[in-house]
Amino acid sequence: MKILHVVQGYHPVVGGSEWLVKNLSEQLVARYQDEVTVFTPAASKPVYFWRNEGGPLPVGTEQINGVTVRRLPLFRGLRLVRMLLAHGFHRFRLPYHDWARTIQVGPLMFGLPKAIANSGAEIVFATAFPFMHMYYAVAGARRAGVPVVLLGAIHTADKWGYDRQMMYNAIAQADAYIAHTSFERDHLMAKGIAAEKIYVIGAGVSIEQISGGNGRLIRERYHLGDIPVLLVLGRQSELKRLDTVIEAMPHIWAQQPNAHLLMAGARTNYSTQLDKMIADFPPEQQNKIIIINDFPESEKPDLLAAADLLVHPSGNESFGIVFVEAWAAGKPVIGADVGALASLIAEGEDGLLFRFGDAASLAQKVTQLLAQPAQCAALGAAGREKVLANYTWEIVADRVRQVYADLLMTR
Repeated sequence: MKILHVVQGYHPVVGGSEWLVKNLSEQLVARYQDEVTVFTPAASKPVYFWRNEGGPLPVGTEQINGVTVRRLPLFRGLRLVRMLLAHGFHRFRLPYHDWARTIQVGPLMFGLPKAIANSGAEIVFATAFPFMHMYYAVAGARRAGVPVVLLGAIHTADKWGYDRQMMYNAIAQADAYIAHTSFERDHLMAKGIAAEKIYVIGAGVSIEQISGGNGRLIRERYHLGDIPVLLVLGRQSELKRLDTVIEAMPHIWAQQPNAHLLMAGARTNYSTQLDKMIADFPPEQQNKIIIINDFPESEKPDLLAAADLLVHPSGNESFGIVFVEAWAAGKPVIGADVGALASLIAEGEDGLLFRFGDAASLAQKVTQLLAQPAQCAALGAAGREKVLANYTWEIVADRVRQVYADLLMTR
């Protein structure tokens, strides 16, 4: 099968969609001997599309683990004008406000539809919204007369990014759509997308890599001994709602005075707000919150192995890959009772749900698990079984390729 994947970034660019496409592409090459090409902007991170953060990557073609990667030029001009138009159109809900916001973030790659049409691909796959290349992918595939599959990774809580009619129009034009969760599927059906077009698959993890961590290394490094450890993984952004976890800690310490919180993730402009929240605690409590900034990906298995449970307070996710990673390591999870995250967790079977934004509710769920080690172990074991049945890269690749094959058979 000759496959074209279109994505906003590819290795060494870091991100959830980038990681998904890399693993999917390499699986299809290695296990099916498919001919996989990736078209992607020549940028070191997506934010470079619309502001001066990150930088360019060389335009050209290279081979990465059997995958042909073609980095294409993008237009970065008129960024201030694009930003002003996007915010103005959105504020006053002017016609085409969704187009204005999409043009603002880009990537603007005017030659991409033609490149897709001339690629010789039998099928085109593109991820993720709200970026402009998704629409180029639909246009290029239509020009070539080949099927196009979209994976939008829709964050329904993000109205600025995803409340765009043009996005649903593109999904309606596509031959198939891959949803991460049943929640996303139901959201799309409510928007008028045909149920038979939507396939719920999700993203994958490497079981061997994730489950091979050495928790003792982390516990010794931070002098944690055998005390209870809560882990939060993810960028320190406002949307992740890490403030809820920090606010929950005094409630948790009332029941589990030795509990420690590990917060591991990349710093952002919001990190200083979290620092201020922690600084308001007495010194002896401040010492029970350990922030690990910008940790290497290679340390994630060790962090998971060191934790008793994983907490993810965000309500703005399209999937919740951190839950899958924690389950792969045999750890129980606690998540917010909203959106895609709530549909991913089977309450009381592989994790617990708390009221989104409610620190007391989160603390109650944490102390419940810490007081019941047997329940902790049972939830973690059930989560691992869920991963083995649904979320290994092999399973994800097989299911995505079956979508491709079914579409090609019906052409």
